Amino acid sequence: MRYSEKWGDSIDSAVDLALADLNLTREQVTVTVLEQPSKGFFGIGSRLAKVRVEEIEPPKPETPAMPEKPVMKQPDKQVKKEDGLEIVIEKCGVDEEPRKSSKPKRKRNRRSERKNRETAVEDEYLFEEVKVLGERPEDLVEQEEHVAKTFLQDVAREMGLKVNVKVSSNKDSVYVDVDGEDSGTIIGKRGSTLDALQYLTSLVVNKDQNNYIRVVIDAENYRQKREKTLEKLAFRLADKAARSGRSVKLEPMNPYERKVIHTALQQRKGVTTRSEGEEPYRRVIIEPVK
Repeated sequence: MRYSEKWGDSIDSAVDLALADLNLTREQVTVTVLEQPSKGFFGIGSRLAKVRVEEIEPPKPETPAMPEKPVMKQPDKQVKKEDGLEIVIEKCGVDEEPRKSSKPKRKRNRRSERKNRETAVEDEYLFEEVKVLGERPEDLVEQEEHVAKTFLQDVAREMGLKVNVKVSSNKDSVYVDVDGEDSGTIIGKRGSTLDALQYLTSLVVNKDQNNYIRVVIDAENYRQKREKTLEKLAFRLADKAARSGRSVKLEPMNPYERKVIHTALQQRKGVTTRSEGEEPYRRVIIEPVK
C-alpha cells in the first residue's frame, strides 16, 4: 500500500503535498497527523506539521483481467530515516520489456550534468552565508558590546533560556558563538531555530549599514558537525544510488544544507544531483548516471 509523509506549515498544506506526491484525491486516502504545527515565539522555535497520507486499498475484483500490454508500475518507494533525514529511494519500471528511448544516452547524461551545475549555482546564490561557515577569518576581535550580542541576549531572556553569547567581528563579518545549558533549544530541530536567529540577527546588524555584513551564529559547534554529517550521508547515499540504479530523495533542506550535498558530490563519478520543489520544501535528489 502506497503512502507519503510530508511536512507543511499547516496540516492541510502537508496533506496537499502528500496527495500531489501520490497523485490521489482526499477520498482515496487516510490521513494521520504525526506532528502538530506550532508558531513558536515570534517564529522562533516554530514547528511544521507532519502527516502520513496512506492510500486506501481498492476492493479486489472477483475476476481480474490480465493486461494484454506491459503496464507501468507505480514508483517503487522505500522510505527510511538516516541521520535525522527522511530518505526516499524510488525506481520506475515496466512489467515486461522497458520502452527504449529514442534519444541517445549521451545527450541525456549531458543534460543531467548541466542541470546539476545550474541547481548547485542556484542554491549557492540563495544562501551566500555558506561561504563563511567553515572559513572563520583570522582577524576577528571579540566584542564585549555589540548590537548582535544585545539582541540575542534579549531574545534568550524573553524565551527563558540560560545561554552565554560570545561575539567576534571584523569589518566584513560577525561570528556569534552560543553555549550553555539551553543551547539545544537555540539550535532547534535540525538547526531551524539557529537559522531563524541568524536571519533575524543579520537584519538587526545590517540596519542602516551601507555595506553588507555577514552574520554567522553557531551553538556548540553545531554547524561544523552538521556539515560533516551531511557530507558522510551524501557519500553513503551516492554509493547506494550508483549500486541500485535508483534515485534517492532527501527530505526538504534549507539552501545551505542543499549546497553542502551538491558540493560534496560535485566530483563524484556515477551520480548527479539536482534540487526540486519550492521553498521551504525544496529537496535534493541524487540520481545515478546511466
